[in-house]
Amino acid sequence: MSILLGAIADDFTGATDLANTLVNEGMRTVQLIGVPESDVDTGDAEAVIIALKSRTEPVADAVKASLAALDWLKSKGVKQVFSKYCSTFDSTDEGNIGPVTEALMDALKTDFTIACPAFPANGRTLFNGYLFVGDQLLSESGMKDHPLTPMIDSNLVRVLQRQVAKPVGLVSFTEVEAGPDAISDGFRRLRSEGKAHAIVDAVSEQNLRHIGQASRDLPLITGGSGVALGLPDMFRDQGLMGSTADIEIAAPTGRQAIIAGSCSEATRGQIAFAKGRVPSYMIDPLALADGKDLVANALTWAASQDPDVPILIYSSADPEVVRQVQEKLGREKAGAMVENALGLIAVGLVANGFRRLVVAGGETSGAVVSALRISALRIGPQIDPGVPWTETLGATKLALALKSGNFGAEDFFIKSFDLLP
Repeated sequence: MSILLGAIADDFTGATDLANTLVNEGMRTVQLIGVPESDVDTGDAEAVIIALKSRTEPVADAVKASLAALDWLKSKGVKQVFSKYCSTFDSTDEGNIGPVTEALMDALKTDFTIACPAFPANGRTLFNGYLFVGDQLLSESGMKDHPLTPMIDSNLVRVLQRQVAKPVGLVSFTEVEAGPDAISDGFRRLRSEGKAHAIVDAVSEQNLRHIGQASRDLPLITGGSGVALGLPDMFRDQGLMGSTADIEIAAPTGRQAIIAGSCSEATRGQIAFAKGRVPSYMIDPLALADGKDLVANALTWAASQDPDVPILIYSSADPEVVRQVQEKLGREKAGAMVENALGLIAVGLVANGFRRLVVAGGETSGAVVSALRISALRIGPQIDPGVPWTETLGATKLALALKSGNFGAEDFFIKSFDLLP
C-alpha cells in the first residue's frame, strides 16, 4: 500500500502533534526521526511523518533537509504532502517557514499552497489574518519573548510575505465560515490575482475540517496540526482508507522521568505545578559553562530517588534569566550546551532503567531523541490536545511523550504517567 499522506515536520514535538491529530481521526500513522538512511518498513501506515530538527537551523540547512525528506516520501508514492510547523508560526523574517514552503512548491511543481497554523483546541485561532493565542494577539502573548524566534507581528500575511518571493493573500473568515465550496472559491480568487500563498482564517474545528475538504487537490498543504483534521475524512471520501485505527501502544514498565528544556510560559507553569509533587533537579546553564559535571550530578541524584515516583529534571527559566545567560554565553552556545546535557542525561536515565519519559520542548525533544538514537515511533493515545504517548520502535522499548513547549494543561507532567497501563 502506498502512503496517502507524507508529512515533513520542522521539529520533533510538532511531528507528534500532527501524528496525534491524524491518529485521533482514525489514520494509521508512523513517525520517523529524520530522513531514513535506508528503507524503513512502515507497515500498514496510511500517514508517515518525517520529524526534522529544522525550525531554527540556518535557512539553507532547513531547505536541504526538507527536500531530502520530500524525496524519500515521493519514493513511497505519497498522494499529498503536508509541511508542518508550529501553531504559533515560530520563525524569523528570514524563515524558515517561507523558504522551506517555496522550495517544496518548486520540487512538487505547484504554484499555490495554503498556510494555516490555527489550532483552536489549544487556543490558536486566525481571524482576518491575525493569529491569536487564547484571547491575546500573538505579538502580546508569551511568544514575544521566545529566546530563538520572538513573534512580534501577529499579521501572518505580513510575516509570511517577508519570508517569501511570491505574493501572499488571505482567505478570510467570511469565506471560510461559508464552507468548503466558498473556501475553494477563495483559492481560485487568489490564484487569479497571482497569489501563490493563502493564509487561511480558522476559529473552530469545523473551519479546519472544511479547509481540509477544500484542499483535496492541493499537492502541498502547510500549517499546524489543526488543519490536518479534515484530511482523513477527505481520503475516506475518495475510498482510500478505512474508518478506524488502533491507537493502543505497549507501554514498557520501568522508572519514570520528566525532562524539560522549554522556556515557554506553559512549560514553566507545568514545572511549577510538578515541583511541589515530585522530586526535581535544575540544570543551571552558567554552571555547565563553568565546567561543572551536572550530567553526572543529575544522574547520581536520579538514582537516589524513590523508584516508584516520577522525577523532574529541568533547565527552563524565566525570559529575563534566559536573556542574561544568552548575553553571557551567546544564544547558540547556551542552547546547544543545555540540549547536549539533557540528551546525555536521557541516555543515562535509560541506561539506569527509566522506560517512561516525558520531554518538554521542541529543541529538547530533538536532542533527547537524537541522543537515544531513536529512529521511529508508533503513535498512541492522547494526553492533552497535540500531545500523544508514543512507543519507540527498536531494540530498547520506551514510552515517550514529546511535548511542544506551549502545549498541555498545568497538570500535564503529573497526569501523563497515570494514562499508561
